[in-house]
Formats: sequence, C-alpha cells, structure tokens
Amino acid sequence: MPDAQVVSLEQRSSRCRAITTRGRPCRNRAVDGSQFCRLHLPTDAPMRAGEFLPERLGSLTRTDLREIGEFIRRRMRGEYDVDIFGFDRELTELLLPIIEPFTRYWWRVDVIGNERIPAEEPALLASNHAGAIPLDGMVLRGVVWQRPPHRHLRMLVADLGFTIPFFSHIVRKTGNTMATPEDTYRLLRMGELVAVFPEGFKGVGKGWRNRYRLQRFGRAGFVEVAIRAQVPIVPVAVVGSEEIYPMLADVRPLARLLGLPYFPITAQFPLLGPLGLVPLPAKFIVEFCEPIPTDDIDPDQASDPMVVFDVADRVQQSIQHTLLKNLKLRRTIFT
Repeated sequence: MPDAQVVSLEQRSSRCRAITTRGRPCRNRAVDGSQFCRLHLPTDAPMRAGEFLPERLGSLTRTDLREIGEFIRRRMRGEYDVDIFGFDRELTELLLPIIEPFTRYWWRVDVIGNERIPAEEPALLASNHAGAIPLDGMVLRGVVWQRPPHRHLRMLVADLGFTIPFFSHIVRKTGNTMATPEDTYRLLRMGELVAVFPEGFKGVGKGWRNRYRLQRFGRAGFVEVAIRAQVPIVPVAVVGSEEIYPMLADVRPLARLLGLPYFPITAQFPLLGPLGLVPLPAKFIVEFCEPIPTDDIDPDQASDPMVVFDVADRVQQSIQHTLLKNLKLRRTIFT
C-alpha cells in the first residue's frame, strides 16, 4: 500500500475559502496574504488591483498601468473637468502624444520660428489650409504642443466638423470650437492661443493646379476679432499639406448630393479603396512668421473695412511669400 500523502495545515489554508455557485468549495489557490483567490477576492480589499498587474507590459511599467486604470475609473465615474467650450484637458493631453510619431517620422516636420509663439499671452495664429482632408491642423497643433511650455492650440472649426457623429464629440473635447466671432473673442480674452484658417473650404478643396496659391480670405472676420481683443496675429506657412492627398478633381454633383463642400478625387482615392485614405509621406515645413501687432489699432476701428482688409492683406502676403520661399528648401515633395 503506498504511503499516504500528508498535507500540512499551512498548505491547506492556501486554497480559496469561497463557495462556488454550485455550492462546492473553491479549489483555486488563494492570493498571498488573503483567504480568497483572484476570482472571489472581496472588492473592498485594499490595494489588490495593483498587485495583480505585471511589472511591465511592453514599454509600460506597473505605475503606468495603474495610472491608466485610474484614468479609466475617473472617466467612467465622470470625475473630470471641462471648460465652458467642452475642452477636456486631461483627455487631450493623453491623445496629443499620438501625433508625434506622424510629425517626426512620417512627415518629418521641420519647424522654423516657433520662438514667435507667445509663451503665455493670447494670440491668433492664421495659417494656410490644404490637403483635401485637413490634417495640417493636426500637424500645427502637435508642433505647438511639443514646444515648451506645451500650450494647447484652440482651433476654429467649420460647422461641418460638429455634424459628424463621434468625430464632433472628439473635436469639442480636444478644445476646438465653432468658428464664430463671439467664441473666438471669448477664447482670446481667456488668454488662449487660437488658430484660424482664413481660406476655409476654398483652401482645403482647391485642386492640384492651384497648390500653394492662397485663396481669398473672405471678409477677414478673424482680423476684426484680433483688433477687438488687441492680440497679435501670427501668420503660419505650412508646406507639405498640399501633397498628402493630391486632389485631381472635385465631383461637385456628388458633393451636393452628400451635402459636402467638395468631393475629392485624389491620387490615392478611390483608386486604392480604403488604402487611399493613407496620406502620402510628404516633407513638411512649418514656419511661424513675424507677428503682426494689433494693439496699435483703436478697437473701434475693428468695423472699418479699410483697416481690416489692410491687416488681412499683410497676413496673406506674409504667408504667401513664406510658402514660396520654403518650397525651395525641399529637393522633392518627399525630401
């Protein structure tokens, strides 16, 4: 007869003491320092969740994993703050690092003159706009954020951006707001950096033949707001956005049918199907031009068309001149 196995009381106590739904004792091994397994561990046990995390998961440490878990817990409970425009700073700062691999490795963005971005004071950044899908706004936002003191760029978005399901929620959460004079003025008075794209859809939807030719700035409402708020306008010239989705044609009947300002046919889409949405790795150059002050203009002159269009012309000429200058810095559209 084989010898009987002796089980010590200490070893026996290492089993879970819970009763399963079938009325049988649970035979899982108990967590160290507890009388229950991980499945039946009481939820009010202190610090238990962190003990189950691995020391490292990929590039994430246990501390990183705990912070992610805490972030998810706060989001689910609604324990986070937004400003009057719906800007969620915590969520935005979690998403912004995603932009860096694109700006650094895919588009290899060179930045010129970023010392002209005010470190604390409000300012209005006026940039050219292109690319069929306006990813230049994402690039500009990432460039501003990556420079200390890591300011958030509050971009003015057309009404269409707030009508797209899910996307509209992200647009508002990440600090963008509708392009209205009232909201723009309010943001500037709050001391924010605000970005405007005066060309609007005319710039994003222009064809390949008109690349790097600025479209008309319309009634230049952004200049009126800058004069009223007495903040400088910083012209921004972005080279590279025209080539990420080379727009060959605009199918206007289809655009009208879908309620869109344009329907682009690009070098990639629809020829490549879903792959046509992948932007080309064009070389980007972003230059922040010399700021144009407005504090030397009486705020009462904000309604004077002559004054407004004079400032708008200076902004447009500064951007156009810089675009043509920086185009010569690239050997090809990719280098």
